[in-house]
Amino acid sequence: MSTDDPVKRSRQLVEQLKRSQIYQDYEQAFRDTTGLPINLRAIESFNLPHAGDPNENPFCALMAKTNHSCAACLQLQRKVEEQARLEPKTLKCFAGLCDSAVPIRVGANLIAFLQTGQILLHKPKVHEFTKATKEIVGWGTEVDLKKLEEAYFQTRVVSKKQYEAVLRLLTIFAQHLASMSNQLTVQEANAENPAIARARMFIADQYTEELSLEQVAKQVNMSAFYFCKMFKKATSLTFTDYLARIRIEKVKNLLLNPNKRISEAAYEVGFQSLSQFNRVFRRIAGESPTVFRDRLHQQAPVA
Repeated sequence: MSTDDPVKRSRQLVEQLKRSQIYQDYEQAFRDTTGLPINLRAIESFNLPHAGDPNENPFCALMAKTNHSCAACLQLQRKVEEQARLEPKTLKCFAGLCDSAVPIRVGANLIAFLQTGQILLHKPKVHEFTKATKEIVGWGTEVDLKKLEEAYFQTRVVSKKQYEAVLRLLTIFAQHLASMSNQLTVQEANAENPAIARARMFIADQYTEELSLEQVAKQVNMSAFYFCKMFKKATSLTFTDYLARIRIEKVKNLLLNPNKRISEAAYEVGFQSLSQFNRVFRRIAGESPTVFRDRLHQQAPVA
């Protein structure tokens, strides 16, 4: 996955995440529990997110068959993405249905979105449907208004409180997917270059020690300059960033233990100062270690 193109990289990561068992299990559980559609989308993949979903809204499915209404839906998707880059965002379409996107971020980088929606936050009303059909007819769209009306009034209605809870679930899962993305990044290797594979093994064994690029380069019989170039090409990361990500993932595992002190975990994985650790953790995880730990144990199930 060694690419500097963020859009291409997002698509590759999304494909990997979608193949993971944890995503497939969550996706099925989400649909079964909420009755709503769900989709994991790469950035700038402007297509209809729920087309073909088992829980796709029949009204939206009918709309997707016509060019003008499909274009209106795609325009909404673009707007949702633009406004959900930092936090979850919900927008309404011309017919009053809500669609939401939850960003998945690794540090400062936006990598994908979790999307759901196609719901109403109140019971469908005749005057709202009439207004929507006037717009549809104004587009010159040929559609069976009787079928459209039946589908509209069958739209799933979710209270605002329930929908906020659904978005909180997606936000928690987005954090898990972000962590998985970081792990995938760390685990990548260039299979055609055994020297890089050996370097990664050496780093995995020695990450708790003071480790320099020169030391690792020497282990694989390369000059520091050439190793630096080859390592970046194979992993898309500098040696320093790769080592930092390894250490942060180890810290996250250590902090699963509620009795482990943050400072203790930081020194245990090889950080030489707490200020450096805090800075690196925030850059990679997107939050402070204290916030991460508090959130981790707040989410833990009550025994």
